[in-house]
Amino acid sequence: MGETWEVLTLRGLAATDERAEEFTGTLVIHRVGSTEPVESITVRVKRSILSEVHDALGRLLARSKGFPRGGGR
Repeated sequence: MGETWEVLTLRGLAATDERAEEFTGTLVIHRVGSTEPVESITVRVKRSILSEVHDALGRLLARSKGFPRGGGR
C-alpha cells in the first residue's frame, strides 16, 4: 500500500471567469505519521470533478451524525 496523506485545506480555488471549466488552487497536505512539514501543491481541477465531489460530499455529510440535516451549517 502507498503512503497515506491527510488533506488539510484547499486554498484559493479560483477561475478566470464564472463560466470557466477549470479552476486553480493550492492543495495543502501532510503525510500521516510524518514529522516533516506540510506540502503545498498547485492543482488544476475541472468543473465536472468539482461537481462530482460536491454531490459525493453532500451525500456523505447528510448521512453523518455530526452535521445537521437540511442544509444547516
